[in-house]
Parts: sequence; structure tokens; C-alpha cells
Amino acid sequence: MSEKVIVKNIIKIFGSKPKLALKKLQAGWSKEKILKHTGQTVGVNNISFSVTEGEFFVIMGLSGSGKSTLIRCLNLLTKPTSGEIIVDGENIVKYDKNQLRNFRQKKVAMVFQNFGLLTHRTVLANVEYGLEIRNVDKEERRKIAQAALESVGLKGWENKMPNELSGGMQQRVGLARALANDPDILLMDEPFSALDPLIRREMQLELLEIQSKLKKTIIFITHDINEAFRLGDRVVVMKDGEIVQQGTPEEILNHPSDGYIEDFVKSIDRTKVIQVKHIMQKPNALISLKDGVRMAIREMQENSISSVFVVDKNRVLEGIVTIDDCVEAVKNNHFSLKELLRHDYYQAHEDDYIENLLENATKSKYPIVVLDDDQRLLGIIVRTSILSGLLPNNNVNL
Repeated sequence: MSEKVIVKNIIKIFGSKPKLALKKLQAGWSKEKILKHTGQTVGVNNISFSVTEGEFFVIMGLSGSGKSTLIRCLNLLTKPTSGEIIVDGENIVKYDKNQLRNFRQKKVAMVFQNFGLLTHRTVLANVEYGLEIRNVDKEERRKIAQAALESVGLKGWENKMPNELSGGMQQRVGLARALANDPDILLMDEPFSALDPLIRREMQLELLEIQSKLKKTIIFITHDINEAFRLGDRVVVMKDGEIVQQGTPEEILNHPSDGYIEDFVKSIDRTKVIQVKHIMQKPNALISLKDGVRMAIREMQENSISSVFVVDKNRVLEGIVTIDDCVEAVKNNHFSLKELLRHDYYQAHEDDYIENLLENATKSKYPIVVLDDDQRLLGIIVRTSILSGLLPNNNVNL
């Protein structure tokens, strides 16, 4: 995938003498020393990263880490003191007023924590607002706004006022308003932090569903590491205006860079982070229907297993047979596997999380089978694989 956003050495200093503080910072002064001697505050210190097109990129950190300052730099609501922000090959820091207005109207949209709805406008009118500013025809913008509301599950609420909606529904309106402009890049500054845990969880799942369909480039801010790891393709962890570590959730979880990150990941629910593709294994044995019952028995004996999956020539799963059924069939001179096929096994997708497997794993008589969208067998999961995936510093191949 191509790089959509490239952030190079961004520094943001707050105060009346940012250039003086910048020189001190570049000379090696700490942000504490700069504050003490110049009165200037270093909000973001030499941040660099890139975001690929269609990526869900999460920036997380505690209060005061600089994460919200950083995201506001990405649409120049806060202008960096130095550094470059390159979007589609252009350094937006150098944009004039007209270029910046066009950038904000057409290429990037922002969703805020406090919803930012216009209380005197209906839900539909709120979603239309950005299109109205762009002078989009009334009939066209209404059509676009209604489609955006439907995409976030608010069809039928078009004529309600914001104060008639719950917090979660208001945030959906804010998301729909951002989506209505069809931006390439969606900036989200702690959009769910004001919601109660249940609604927050629902919004996370809904956002992932929307992203799976629209494939926007999303840069998402949060202070919640569980939220960061659940949503992000990659995650940046910030502290004191700097990046402490960046990588996939699995990389950070299993290879924390220092004690600060180790303390963070202690609270992580690993079932919500580790995916099926990281714990599945190739089956020791597979057979096809043409192999027959005796071949199935031999495969199970040689691999010390009591059941074996049956696939066709394209590895599409046909079913599973057991050693007991096969032995009984031989006794009765029945040698066709088709009559012995069972289908009482559990299935999973490689992108599922361990938490989705736990209940089935306790009930299953057989390994859980991992299939792709065409029902081809990718691997299997046994209970010990799930347990190993839950252990810190495990040896799962990530």
C-alpha cells in the first residue's frame, strides 16, 4: 500500500518565543529545562511516522502525552513549529489559506470527543452542513447525508434534534457528518471517551464495520490501550510529547520496548488482541474423499489423532471423520468416507480474536477449523494453542 500521510520531525512549541525554544531543543535541552528557562512548552517533540492508504492508525497516550496536539497538527488546526506533514506527496504545512481550506473541505475530516453538533439543526441538517459549506446542490447533499446516516445506523432519525439523541447516537451523527464529505483521511480525537463502556464497545465495532467497507485512512486518538489495540492496524504510544514505541498491537504486546510499555500492556486483555491467524497451526493430516476409510485410519494412527478433516482437491472443507466411525465402518465392510462425514465442528476466520473462540473451545470435541471466505481450510486451533496465546511473552509466531 502507498503512504498516504508522512510525518517528518514534527515539533510543536507553545509560547511567545517558539523559535528560541526550538534552538534550545535542537541543542539538546530537555523540555523541562526549556520550560524553566524560557517559559515555552514543548507539546510535540520530533515526531515521525507514516500512515499507509486505508490503514487504521492509532495514536495513544495518557493525558499530557501530546497526542491531541499531534492530531491537530495533521489538519493544521495547530500549526507545527517545525517539520513536515506530507499528504499525497504535498507538504501541507506550506499551504496557503485557499489550499488549506480546500484540504479541510475535501481531503480530511475530523470527529471530536464532544460531538460538535449544531444544536439548532436537525440530525440531517447537521450531516449536510459540510456539503452546504461547499455549495453542494440541496437535493444532492440531502441524498448524500441520508446515505451517511444509514451507514452509521441512524436511518429514520433524520428529523430529530441532537438533544433528543443519546450520547452514542450523537457521536454517530458526528461520524456521519465526517463521512458525508467523503474524505480520504478521517481524524478522530478520542471520539468515544465520553461514552459509557457498553455504548463505547458498540461504537468501536461499528467503526470497524464501516472501515471494512469504506477503507478510509483513519488516524485515531485514544488514552485507552485496550481500545487502541482493538482498533489499530498499527499503534503509536506517546509519552511526554515523544513516541515511545510504534508497531502492530501484537508486536507491542509481545515485545515491549521498555518498562513504560510493559506497565501499559499488563492491563491488556490478550483475548481481544491476539487473532486466530497468530495461533492456528497446520493440521498434521488431511485426507480427501477418494482416499477411503482405511487411508483415514492410517493417517490418524500415524499422527496420533482421533479425527481428521476431509478436503477436496482445492482444499475446500468437506467435513471431519473420527477413528471410531472409521473402525466401525471397516467392521461392516463400508469403505466410503462420504457416509461418515460429520459437521459438528466449530469454524473461525483468521481475523477473529481469541475472545470469540473461548466458549466454542470449551465445548468442541474437535479442533476448531479456520476457513477463508471460500471455505478453504487454512489451519486448525487446538485448546493448547488458545492457552499459549493468552500467556505473556509466548512464542506465538507473530
